[in-house]
Amino acid sequence: MTSALPSVRFSILDRSRVRRGQSHPAALRDTVEFARLAEEWGYHRFWVSEHHSVPGVAGSAPTVLAAAAAAATQRIRIGTGGVMLPNHQPLIVAEQFGVLESLYPGRIDMGLGRSVGFTDGVRRALGHDKRDAEDFDAQLTELLDYFDHGRNGVHGWPAEGLRIPAFLLATGSGAERAARFGLPLVIAAVGGTDRMIEAIERYRAGFQATAWGAEPYVMVSGSVVIADTTEQARRLLLPEAWSNAYSRTRGEFPTLIPPSEIEALTMTDRERRIFDESLLGHVHGTEDEVADQLEHLVTSTGADEILVHTSTYDRAARLESHRRLARLTGLLGAAEAGARIGQAV
Repeated sequence: MTSALPSVRFSILDRSRVRRGQSHPAALRDTVEFARLAEEWGYHRFWVSEHHSVPGVAGSAPTVLAAAAAAATQRIRIGTGGVMLPNHQPLIVAEQFGVLESLYPGRIDMGLGRSVGFTDGVRRALGHDKRDAEDFDAQLTELLDYFDHGRNGVHGWPAEGLRIPAFLLATGSGAERAARFGLPLVIAAVGGTDRMIEAIERYRAGFQATAWGAEPYVMVSGSVVIADTTEQARRLLLPEAWSNAYSRTRGEFPTLIPPSEIEALTMTDRERRIFDESLLGHVHGTEDEVADQLEHLVTSTGADEILVHTSTYDRAARLESHRRLARLTGLLGAAEAGARIGQAV
């Protein structure tokens, strides 16, 4: 194990991706089982996401799914990555997280995002539009008020008085928002690693301590794939890369399909460009290769935590990749030792 990794937490974000031929309910049940395995392997957090009217993603109600994951586990932190605040009234979000924290005290995280529905039709169905994201500062302020003292005589019980860790999912200017609100930053290399590092530097430089955070905290989100060979690991990345190319050319995220079918596709020039771009920047390879890449990622970003959001068609290979990552980073060994001590007691 390399020198920087022992000081870094490792967590999982599962978007409940749907494989072709799989039902959405089955994908959700897989997510709950994944949470149980993540706890067994020693991961720090397990988060779920919010997507609406997406064929290839089953996770549409993150707080409900988080409740199921929390019920299936005992120790791992459970949260959202994230609840898209512009889609909801802040009072309802506060109440939902208040209920979660009340039922599973000390284990709930509130990850928040700024995105609105993926298409005009989805936004209309949600009763919102792109302009709602422009009021994000006000929405976030209102939400956090419900945990402190309420707002205009309205109380978000049972949230009021609870201190649930809040995280802000951000790209670009969102890093400055996280700094202003004193919140931990969750960031991915959407625009490339250099832009991500620049945003992290702005976040740390502008961070203002608040009741929600005394000092900067950076969680870097990305794919991590471990396999027996570099080529095998790269092939596991193909289904998600094709899903991204498909969605950006057709406006809809599809279900995941096998790498062999993707390799046989005849893509348009635009599809190929997006597909190739989507394969860049992922941590993947053998254990040794992934250890070196993670070392570089942690040292270049100063990350406090890595949030792994890998998805692929082969569920067994994905689970094995996460298990091997837990072993590589020492999580699994520590979890096994803890389990033995618990049994002895």
